[in-house]
Amino acid sequence: MKKIILNGFILASMGLILSCKGKADKTNETTETPAPAVEEVQDFGGLALYTVRDDMGTDAKTTLKAVADAGYKNIEAAGYADGKFYNMSPADFKDYLSEVGLTPISTHQSSVTLENADQMMADVAAAGFEYFVVPVPPMGMFKFNMEERTMGMEGTPQELADILDTLGEKASKAGLKLLYHNHDFEFKKGADDVVMIDYLLENCNPDNVNFQMDLYWVTKAGADPVAYFEKYPGRFKLWHVKDMDDQGRFAPVGEGTIDFGRILAKKELSGMEYYMVEQDMTFDGLKPLEAIKISHEGLKKFGFE
Repeated sequence: MKKIILNGFILASMGLILSCKGKADKTNETTETPAPAVEEVQDFGGLALYTVRDDMGTDAKTTLKAVADAGYKNIEAAGYADGKFYNMSPADFKDYLSEVGLTPISTHQSSVTLENADQMMADVAAAGFEYFVVPVPPMGMFKFNMEERTMGMEGTPQELADILDTLGEKASKAGLKLLYHNHDFEFKKGADDVVMIDYLLENCNPDNVNFQMDLYWVTKAGADPVAYFEKYPGRFKLWHVKDMDDQGRFAPVGEGTIDFGRILAKKELSGMEYYMVEQDMTFDGLKPLEAIKISHEGLKKFGFE
């Protein structure tokens, strides 16, 4: 979708128009007004709505309009409960996104289980999404230590891989594509020196299970996104694009230290189809709806389209 911004000109005051009219009558000549300059601005990029989750909880429709006005074209949801997306039925949510010019691409479904997956996936498909994303190890496997601010998992990589394969088969039958989203702990060695993300990449069926790479968390873990693209080409269908400041905190795109240009150069190798800007938290008084505007400008610096 393209926004056409007309840079209008003030042609004349009323008095000037009247004074010129007499001359035009005498000479029988007309003066054509120059056409206003036209600047075409293309909407691009995606936004993970988790970034603006508080605003979405307060007024989802107004927030979605603000996301569109900030220049984003695609969205990733993270607000499904009781068969609805942000308190809208799948059909109503899809219709409203279309109304404001946004396209549903992916949705994080953290509450998925083997028992509720079929109905949940039917709702996801009805809302028009293409990707069903498992954002953390599901079904109670994900663990967060509040005191230490660390994440982890109970269970084995094989158990998680088996669950993802089952969910992946269900997603394929529902016309969806299943992805697993990483944090940092998946890139660290666990029991028997197994790196969980490597195990999943090597053991999950690529026909049904692929991955959303969160570039911040990979960097936080001390791993190299490009090295993973080279080792497992074509497996990272979506990216989360978020920057890291010099304190290791989340930052708007272009305001931190991650070399997105180097990573973007390997887009084709990675298999990336879409990317979503995300910022889990904002700092120093910056509001999420302000941060997404900074990030959208930052995308241009690195050549994101």
